[in-house]
Amino acid sequence: MYYFDHAATSFPKPKRVIDSVVTTMEMHGANPGRGGHSLSRQASELVLQTRQKIAAFFHAPSEEHVWFYPNATFALNQAIIGFPFSNGDEVVTTHFEHNSVLRPLYAMEKQAGIIIRFAGGKTGEETAASVVEAINDKTKFVVINHASNVTGEIVPLTSISEKAKSVGAILCVDASQTAGTISINMERDGIDLLACPGHKGLLGPQGTGILLSKHDYHLKPMTYGGTGHSSESKDQPIMWPERYEAGTLNTPAIAGLGAGIDELEYLGGTEAIYQHEVQLVDYFLREIANVNVSLVGSDTTEGRLAVVSFAFAELSSQECAIILDQHYQIAVRAGLHCAPKLHEWFGSINKGLVRVSFGPYTTMNDVRVLIQAIKEIGASF
Repeated sequence: MYYFDHAATSFPKPKRVIDSVVTTMEMHGANPGRGGHSLSRQASELVLQTRQKIAAFFHAPSEEHVWFYPNATFALNQAIIGFPFSNGDEVVTTHFEHNSVLRPLYAMEKQAGIIIRFAGGKTGEETAASVVEAINDKTKFVVINHASNVTGEIVPLTSISEKAKSVGAILCVDASQTAGTISINMERDGIDLLACPGHKGLLGPQGTGILLSKHDYHLKPMTYGGTGHSSESKDQPIMWPERYEAGTLNTPAIAGLGAGIDELEYLGGTEAIYQHEVQLVDYFLREIANVNVSLVGSDTTEGRLAVVSFAFAELSSQECAIILDQHYQIAVRAGLHCAPKLHEWFGSINKGLVRVSFGPYTTMNDVRVLIQAIKEIGASF
């Protein structure tokens, strides 16, 4: 199988990640923070080590500011639905958001009476400029996709964070596509809340997500329950991270996520990974220019990730994906990619798009196989 669906989840997983998950289940499978015995202490240490790695990786204030969840969707819900909105508060976002941002915003529109202002442009730079223009004195919260999961366009953060700070707004960044692929520094980039999955660019197992909070924004916890201490209290503890992590954590997966961070360093860090993927997408874009397909987004590597979406005029995205899968053993993603407003923006809402996305283990030969398959499909019309 030739795998081109890294924007959904990275595959294959590094051996060190698999080994870490298996070893944890075999040797340290107790509940972290739920007992004084040695196995529980070992599990707690594994969780702490991963917390520390992530805090350092994203330049968070400390490990207490790192909260673990089942996925980025849960993390974004904690950030958005947990935020103390008041009726009439304005939120600025973009047309290119995933439903993991859109649906929580729509829920808060109904429940809290917030006003949603949408911004956007053809490129990441244009989108950033549009977001800056949309931010005003009534803006309380800005939530943006750091890079589109459909077009790969990267949205620069500096101007947005500066404008948000100037009006006292909170900046929440969905780094689902960028975490592990490009450098993210919460302090340098002016990020208040950072949400990302552990199973994509960070190379960890599925079932892992992270929310990092720079300061205390008085978020309401999404879950209430056991935390391993203060059991006599009727209220959720106020200390971090326990306040936002009720219930048993997925210790084996979190240990695997820590191993994923180690693998990123072994591969040379985000800059090396980005350069590898950009080299592949550059070749892909140059070759696909000779095929009768329409691209969405930029046709260059400037300011983008290794994510490309396209369409055949004569073929639906789902049909194309089936052909690639069944006849060429090539895995891609087709449809609306949980980003309906983007497809409305680009006029692809009816047929959807075929998305190909590259990862750190994708080879040039893999890309050549993909290109040849697309050319053969195009030649059949």
